[in-house]
Amino acid sequence: MSVLIVIPARFASTRYPGKPLVELTGATGEKKSLIRRSWEAAVAAKGVDRVVVATDDARIQAASEAFGAEVVMTSETCANGTERCAEALENLGGGYDIIVNLQGDAPLTPAWFIEDLVAGLCAHPTAEVATPVLRCDGRALNGFLEDRRAGRVGGTTAVFGSDHKALYFSKEVIPYTSESYADTDATPVFHHVGVYAYRPSALGAYPKWPMGPLERLEGLEQLRFLEQERPVLCVEVEARGRQFWELNNPEDVPRIETMLAEMKVA
Repeated sequence: MSVLIVIPARFASTRYPGKPLVELTGATGEKKSLIRRSWEAAVAAKGVDRVVVATDDARIQAASEAFGAEVVMTSETCANGTERCAEALENLGGGYDIIVNLQGDAPLTPAWFIEDLVAGLCAHPTAEVATPVLRCDGRALNGFLEDRRAGRVGGTTAVFGSDHKALYFSKEVIPYTSESYADTDATPVFHHVGVYAYRPSALGAYPKWPMGPLERLEGLEQLRFLEQERPVLCVEVEARGRQFWELNNPEDVPRIETMLAEMKVA
């Protein structure tokens, strides 16, 4: 299986303009941009044939090429990362069995999340789309709840059936639980990790489908697959002592920098 990783990145984020170029300080005090840290997460994965950054912005292009990334320019009309990945694949001429969308706001993604995701899709020949889910510990769940109380949109949660096919994704915390959890407790809530693996047929079809009401309400691109009755396979991944958080809001910068320091990530 030939594997392409695409890192979609746009400058004009509604919630956090210029987010890909925000600098994050690592454990050694070195500052690296968000897009560079996401690219470093991608190139660390084994079994990947090519990694590209897909953007419509010359500033992101210049910054990415400066640290050695290959860049594919895409149009400004892409509604989300999946549409940008589809256009990037077309611009590259296709030729890959699996395309991984590693969104440019996930610098803490461990290599094994990507490796396990690709393996999960390969193990289910009829699956067209797969995405990782990570069981929240109390610290992560309490972080979600804190964001919601403060009116911030934090991470995304997922619920899935016994066959691991997604039932729903939401920016609300689902499923509801009235329990209280200590930081190290396992919880029934699964954090949706913002990475996707697609077969070329599913990725190529995606931009042709209209945006449905659920995708529009939640602002979650993966809901377009569910609204088109295309199953999304949820692949459970293990933290192995690593912490995971996406950069969604300016308030996430110190949170992620604390995690980088605690994990001794340069």
